[in-house]
Amino acid sequence: MMARMDRSRYPTRLSRLHDADPKSSLSPTERLKMVWELTRQAWTFKDGRWNEPRLRRDVVRVVSRGR
Repeated sequence: MMARMDRSRYPTRLSRLHDADPKSSLSPTERLKMVWELTRQAWTFKDGRWNEPRLRRDVVRVVSRGR
């Protein structure tokens, strides 16, 4: 197993939406695009390839009513 790294001295910064500069803040759409790009890169790094998940068409829920 890998030894745990001490991250207690890593620099961090707390940023809140209500404290953000209105001129430089991103829209929710822009934020989502950034997160999606990071997600895509993380999956590519993990698996070595990127296969975008698609809607599964073989899963069906059948609700039958009593006769």
